[in-house]
Amino acid sequence: MSTTAPVDIPSIGGVRWMLLDSWTLTLRGLAHWRRNPGPVVFALAFNIVVVLMFVYLFGGSMRVPGGGDYRDYLVPGMFTMTMLFGIGATALAVTTDVDRGVTDRFRSMPISAAAVLIGRAAGDMLLSVLTLTVMMLTGLVLGWRHHGSLGDLCTAIALILLLRFALIWIGVYLGLAFTSSAAIIGVQTAEFPIGSLSGVFVATTAMPTWLRTLADWNPLSATVNATRALFGNPGVVTDSWVTAHATLMAVLWPAALLLIFIPLSINAFRNLSR
Repeated sequence: MSTTAPVDIPSIGGVRWMLLDSWTLTLRGLAHWRRNPGPVVFALAFNIVVVLMFVYLFGGSMRVPGGGDYRDYLVPGMFTMTMLFGIGATALAVTTDVDRGVTDRFRSMPISAAAVLIGRAAGDMLLSVLTLTVMMLTGLVLGWRHHGSLGDLCTAIALILLLRFALIWIGVYLGLAFTSSAAIIGVQTAEFPIGSLSGVFVATTAMPTWLRTLADWNPLSATVNATRALFGNPGVVTDSWVTAHATLMAVLWPAALLLIFIPLSINAFRNLSR
């Protein structure tokens, strides 16, 4: 008689239903954007305006380490910066659902907390892919080019989206923790200073030592430096450990953020009170 253990059908079925519920909630988010595309269009337009502003207004006074065109230095940084800008949008969407009672209805349904949060994260990732596509097309129009291999290009895109996936979960947690649209304004206000304290817009070598240390250890700097190297763009400075191992840090930082904020988000969702 065979001693093989039976397959845990309920467990497999539970995972299947969680994935189906997650996809249904992902489609809900996409339908919402389709009915109300204004915020998405505005966010894309804002990102493009920031690129144009830095290239044409400030680009002439910027100096790239080792020489090179500031446009080629800036554009990869803006790819990463737009991923950071999404934190406030995610937090606002989550908070809006809480304020309107939508989250309470989800909690009363026989679906897992993970499905609700995964649906939000998946929808925001699809929007992030669209955002990154638009930004890359904008860069190409402005004259930016990547000079690496196809594999390098795909790796760089994967690192940018990996960072975005981690930042989504920060946004989800903040949206559940604050549960007030007014509080999210503070999150959105903090995005630009946090992004500026990195190697996105200027080389960290021009900063005071203490400030440069903070900027180099900013998770955005790791992704920016790694993608610049993969794209074959100028401005990669490797005279510190963290910048010399930018690709490694571009994986470790998002992994650490995910390990912290996914459990925090699930716990905050389960413990929500009105």
